[in-house]
Amino acid sequence: MGEQLMNEEKKQYEELDEETLFVVSQTFKALSDPTRLRILSLLSNREYSVSQIAEILQLKQSNVSHQLRYLKNLRLVKFRREGTTIYYSQDDEHVIRMLQQTIYHALHR
Repeated sequence: MGEQLMNEEKKQYEELDEETLFVVSQTFKALSDPTRLRILSLLSNREYSVSQIAEILQLKQSNVSHQLRYLKNLRLVKFRREGTTIYYSQDDEHVIRMLQQTIYHALHR
């Protein structure tokens, strides 16, 4: 039984190739920024346009656009176009759940 568990752990460790490690580290880097955390938290509920995000979070639209571009490149947010307006929403439920659990942890110290 113990040897089987060791083999499973070894297999999981072997799956941590350089590309996987890079993606994981970039995801944590994205989550280390308070502005990006606020944006992702907002987008966990529903989609918003850049101007709506800027207004709700009291940020400059250019800053919001910059952060959304960063999050989109990591596939943490996605967008859809409606006429001339672009709406953003979360694109990775796993990361959103991790974010929500971390917020819950921080609130219940």
